[in-house]
Amino acid sequence: MNQPVAVPEVLSADLPAGIFLLDVREDDEWTAGHAPDAVHVRLGDLGARAEELPRDREIYVICRSGTRSAYASQALTASGLNAVNVADGMTGWAVAGRPMISEDGSEPHVA
Repeated sequence: MNQPVAVPEVLSADLPAGIFLLDVREDDEWTAGHAPDAVHVRLGDLGARAEELPRDREIYVICRSGTRSAYASQALTASGLNAVNVADGMTGWAVAGRPMISEDGSEPHVA
């Protein structure tokens, strides 16, 4: 049985500027509110779309609370990508007062 791959973690408040941020939440969560420069690939679609991700830089992976992004980070790392889990997710992002936008014109929030 394969052991989980250890991946580095960071809190959303400590994220540097100019990173590649991958949001693996579902469509309704993304629509409600997300980081302005994030790239959206649902966790369920990650395997089919992994070739779209950069191989030459770190990929910071975020979800609502850090659980789905941990799974995604492990899978990406196991496939040779350099992934970092955002351990507190979009919940921590919002608490830290980081900018968010919505896709439907409503006040952005973490769903």
